Amino acid sequence: MSARPEQRKDPVDTIVEQWARERPDLDTVAMEVFGRITRLSRAMGDLLEKAYAKYGISRGEFDVLATLRRSGEPYALSPRQLSATLMLTTGGMTGRLDKLERAGLLRRSPDPHDRRGLRVTLTERGLHLADEAVGAGLALQTEALSALDGDRAEQLADLLRELLLATER
Repeated sequence: MSARPEQRKDPVDTIVEQWARERPDLDTVAMEVFGRITRLSRAMGDLLEKAYAKYGISRGEFDVLATLRRSGEPYALSPRQLSATLMLTTGGMTGRLDKLERAGLLRRSPDPHDRRGLRVTLTERGLHLADEAVGAGLALQTEALSALDGDRAEQLADLLRELLLATER
């Protein structure tokens, strides 16, 4: 699957060419796909981190705010629900919640349906910030995706969904 003559080469092409020279017996298609996914994820992650920093939050803190925001009114979840959705330990979640609560972006309160539980709720300020930050992040992602026309972008999304479902089994 290496670069066709009319295509520009990326760093993954160089790696694959080196393996082809040293180990011509290897089929490196998987390396090409996952190498590019990894590099793309890192590059977009770095761009998003910078975009969210303008709002005074990290990418991980954005994930908490966005999870609450997309949960719908009243924009409240338990810490356990947040941890499960974000695949975080409770300790990792606690640190994020502490910082976001200090910043006035969310509040923790007793769960009215469970005496032992807590509810984490977006504040008005957190709701506003989540809406602004998601717009900024999506604009960056859309700009990056504009390298592909609409049909190819949709095809890529479909192919990545298939691959993700296959690997998460």
